Amino acid sequence: MKIIWLGHSGFRIEIGDQVLLVDPWLTGNPMFPEARRAEAVEGATHILVSHGHGDHSGDALAIAEATGAPIAGTYDLMAWWERDKGAHVIGFNTGGTLQLGTVAVTMVNACHSSSVDGPDGPVYAGHESGFMIEGEGHTIYFSGDTDVMADMGVLNDLHHPDIGILCAGGHFTMDMKRAAYAAKTFFDFRTVIPCHYRTFPILEQSADALARALPGVRVIEPQVLDAIAL
Repeated sequence: MKIIWLGHSGFRIEIGDQVLLVDPWLTGNPMFPEARRAEAVEGATHILVSHGHGDHSGDALAIAEATGAPIAGTYDLMAWWERDKGAHVIGFNTGGTLQLGTVAVTMVNACHSSSVDGPDGPVYAGHESGFMIEGEGHTIYFSGDTDVMADMGVLNDLHHPDIGILCAGGHFTMDMKRAAYAAKTFFDFRTVIPCHYRTFPILEQSADALARALPGVRVIEPQVLDAIAL
């Protein structure tokens, strides 16, 4: 399995017989080298979108059109894109599981908001979410944008993820301190990868505090387009 950061909250996850692009915001992402776009999306089998905000959903439609990969996400947003954009989508919702070849993806709750830009301001885009991605003997918890929530204890009991991809930049989501609290209070991760940080000055720039708070857990600060093999 390979987990490849695309900057901000975007990931390319090569797992089992799938190549999943999760929240792949590439255009306008100051961390992503546009010249390497083809490399980032090559062979994509599915695109997962956690919620409507442009820094998560902004490139989903363009990548789907270029690669033929369907977009999977909350029913409300997917139904809109299918109707108005002609997109190939898979709409599901929290608690639902998609079997994608040898990989299972379950949509789970998050605590944030979800909208897309409209002519008169934000337009509701369905519920915010995270994903449990299971394959190759591992379960990845992709938190999406969220704060700490008691639901995380239930999610751990149900899915037992060993890898956590956690938003940790602060201001819009958990910061490093709160992400560390979530990890050690509710989960038994072997590996934690922070995201939604470093992109803008308003966000946290280092995961040192996260690593210090999680002794015994492998905390990996990702580098854009450098594969993490697990």
